[in-house]
Amino acid sequence: MFQPLIEEATERSRVSMRSRLVRLRVSWRTMVQASVAAALAWLFATEVWGHQAPFFAPVSAIIALGQSYHQRGRRAAELVIGVSLGIALSDVLLSQIGTGTIQLAIVVFLAMGMGLLFTSSQLFVNQAAVSAALVATIQPPSSGITFARSVDALTGGSIALAVAALLLPTDPQRILRDASRPVLEELAATLRDVARALAARDLDAAGAALDRARGIDDLSGKFADAVREGRETARYSVARRGARGTIEAFAGAAAQIDLAVRNVRVLARGAIRALTLKENVPEEVPEALEDLADAVIALERTLADDGSPEAVREPALRAAATATLVLERTGNLSVSVIVGQIRSTAVDLLTGSGMDPPAAVDAVRAAVRAAQERA
Repeated sequence: MFQPLIEEATERSRVSMRSRLVRLRVSWRTMVQASVAAALAWLFATEVWGHQAPFFAPVSAIIALGQSYHQRGRRAAELVIGVSLGIALSDVLLSQIGTGTIQLAIVVFLAMGMGLLFTSSQLFVNQAAVSAALVATIQPPSSGITFARSVDALTGGSIALAVAALLLPTDPQRILRDASRPVLEELAATLRDVARALAARDLDAAGAALDRARGIDDLSGKFADAVREGRETARYSVARRGARGTIEAFAGAAAQIDLAVRNVRVLARGAIRALTLKENVPEEVPEALEDLADAVIALERTLADDGSPEAVREPALRAAATATLVLERTGNLSVSVIVGQIRSTAVDLLTGSGMDPPAAVDAVRAAVRAAQERA
C-alpha cells in the first residue's frame, strides 16, 4: 500500500537534489566572489583604515554581489549608498539622543524619509532603514560621530564591484545563448501550434496557441535582462571586452525577436478570428507558418555560432512569398491579417540574423516577386 508513496517520495528527492545541484552550479562564481570580496573588504578596513571591527565592510560587499551583473552598476550603487546613508544618519542621531526603543523608531523613520528625498527606489530606502536599525540595535555609536562605518560600507561595496569585474567574470556569450534559446524554441513551437490549429480547423487549439504566445513575454523579458547583463559584464570586466561585438549582435536580435513575438500574438488572434468566422484558410498558410518556425530555430543556431544566417533567410523568405501568393486566391480579412503578420515576422527574423531593416524588407519583396513570376 505504501510502495507507490515511497517511490514517489524517492523520485521527488532525486528531482529536488538535481535542482539543488543546478543552483550550486549556476551560483558558484558568485559564492567565490562574495567570499573573496568579504575577506578583502575586512582586510582593507582593518589594515588600511585601521578600524577595529569593520562589520559593515564585508556586509556591504556581500550585499553588492547579491545583484546580477546588469544590476550591479546602478542597483549595487543604490545598495551601498543606501547602507552608508542609513549608517551615517544613525550614527549622528544616536550619538546625540542615545539608544532605546523610541530612538530606534526615530532613526528608521528618518532614514526612510532621507532615502525618499534622494530617490524613489524602494531598494535604496529599505537599505537605508535596515542599516540604521542595525546600528541602533547591534552596534550603537560609543565614541562620538566618526562616520567610520559609512566608510566601511563604501569600501566593501567598491571592493565587491572590483572583485566581480576581475575574478571569474561571467561569460556574457553563454548567458545570452542560454537566455535566447527558450524564447526562440517557444516562439517556434507557438508558430507550429498555430499552423496545426489552422490545418485541423481547431478553434480550441488556436486559443491555446494564443495563450502560449502570451506566455513568451516572460522569456523575452529575461532575454532583455541577459542583454543588459552581458553589456555590463563587458563594460566592467577587461577579460570580457572582446565579446562586445557578439553581445551587440544578440542585442539587435533581441529587439527583433521581441517584435516577432508581438507579431505572432496578432497572428494567433487572426487564426482564431478565421476559425470563428469559418473563413477559408488555404493550406499554404500553415505551410508558411512551418517555414517561419524553421527560420526561428535556424536563428537560434546562428546566434549560437552553430549555423549560417542563410539558414534563417531561406525559410523566412519562402514563408513570406508562399503566404503572399495566397492573397491572389482569397481576400478575406482574417487571411490578410495572418499573411501580413507572416511577412512582418519574416522581416523581423531576417533583421535578427544581421540584415539591415531596409534590406530585409527589400528581400521579402524580391522573394514575393520571384514567386509570382514562377506562378
